[in-house]
Amino acid sequence: MQIHGFQKMTLLDYPGKVAATIFLPGCNLRCPFCHNAPLVTKINLADRMDKADIFEYLKKRKGILDGVCVTGGEPLLSDEVFDLLKELRELGYLIKLDTNGTFPERLRRAVFGGLVDSVAMDIKNSKERYAETVGVEDLDLAPIEESVSFLKSGAVDFEFRTTVVKELHTEHDIERIGEWIRGAPRYYLQRFKDSGDLIKGGFTEPEISFMENLQKIALKYVDKVELRGI
Repeated sequence: MQIHGFQKMTLLDYPGKVAATIFLPGCNLRCPFCHNAPLVTKINLADRMDKADIFEYLKKRKGILDGVCVTGGEPLLSDEVFDLLKELRELGYLIKLDTNGTFPERLRRAVFGGLVDSVAMDIKNSKERYAETVGVEDLDLAPIEESVSFLKSGAVDFEFRTTVVKELHTEHDIERIGEWIRGAPRYYLQRFKDSGDLIKGGFTEPEISFMENLQKIALKYVDKVELRGI
């Protein structure tokens, strides 16, 4: 299992917890605004990190860190992720998994296998604009819809989140997303910021007033809607 990034401590990636974050390379989507291009289209084997060093750090930080976030890229891209999750579980950490929802069978396996405590799933856009937003023309939306339904069944603690890009998201899109995820416990609207290393350029961050309006729209469908990056 390749690891291409490690954040020793975060208060943001696992809400309410002090956590570390492990970044896995590779993704089956090509969201043009993705800020993690080095993990998607610019993977450099030289950036590979020593898993033994990471686990040694995690062992020493037990009692200080509450959990570990596993993100990417898309962590569920390979079955190898299950060995990583099992090793983290053996250390006694809470585990949060980030996913784009395109691998519902692996998501269920992780949940029912007791390997994750929380899941954060990206909702890229309204169904009508999903393919455009993820940069995959022939996208099959069915697996993503399956993952949404599975999480809404209540099998695991979860949140949905959308990175809002000025050129890609409208009030109507958030309305449609709200209808789709109606009843979810939490929904986060993340304000896009240009990291300087995107998959494709030409995108800008939305105004704060626009984000606040989107929040009002989403609150018609989800009880807890928070803004990030404001």
